[in-house]
Amino acid sequence: MKHKEMAFREAPVVFTCCGEEVSGIIHQAKNPIGLGVLLVVGGPQYRVGSHRQFVLLARFLADNGVTVFRFDYRGMGDSTGPIQNFEQANADIKAAVDFFLSEVKNIQKLILWGLCDAASACCFYAAQEERVQGLVLLNPWVRTEQGESEVFLKDYYLKRFCSWGFWQKILSGKVDYKSSMVSLNEKLVGVFKKRSLIVDETSQPLSLPERVLTSLEQFKYPVLFILSGKDLTAKEFIRLVDTDIKGQALMKRANVSRIDLPASDHTFSSEEWKNKVNIVTLNWLKVL
Repeated sequence: MKHKEMAFREAPVVFTCCGEEVSGIIHQAKNPIGLGVLLVVGGPQYRVGSHRQFVLLARFLADNGVTVFRFDYRGMGDSTGPIQNFEQANADIKAAVDFFLSEVKNIQKLILWGLCDAASACCFYAAQEERVQGLVLLNPWVRTEQGESEVFLKDYYLKRFCSWGFWQKILSGKVDYKSSMVSLNEKLVGVFKKRSLIVDETSQPLSLPERVLTSLEQFKYPVLFILSGKDLTAKEFIRLVDTDIKGQALMKRANVSRIDLPASDHTFSSEEWKNKVNIVTLNWLKVL
């Protein structure tokens, strides 16, 4: 059986960041269209991704002319050094950008792609990096106790209490209603306790949601959001942009696009969902 020749070349690479060795893979398109995607990995995982998502995405894009670089933060995967979380990743991303652009000379536009807390890391970095000219952000991480509680109350408890099936289980003794009420009370406390505190807001550091929105406000290039329908993280982000003034303004910008995948989970675990993400990403990149 004759196999299709791939329109890209894969090369393992090692570069340095703050004195540590950082590992990655460059997927060099043989017929490049001038676009480069730096695939930023969230934690705690490495450059392959859940269900090999990042490998499959990189090969798909490279097969269609987009050169891709995926790498491990320091302390993750094959990279040395102490573990870095998404709020400490600026140096790692900068080192990867420097290396990527020095190794691949035909990149005219550089795009960052990130899922979950990697999406938030991309926001923080891109806000102060003129070489980045696009963002693809999947289910950005904006978790707070209050935000999580509000989404749970709206999406889980409200639907559950309005379900006749739930009350049938209560009446039949199949549900521990005491535990349910304790859990509900915890979520209510999470929603209201911060609102009851009297603080000088000018003296408080920005929350994670505020930092993400401020970074996106400062970033003037195109942004694509891909959001899962069956994911708490995505719903927290949707709640944020629906209710925050900065979020509302962001989503109205002409260069901001949003794609919802209603049936998908957080990591787009099925072949259908991964393929959809790949195609949506490529189509958006081609418009650039």
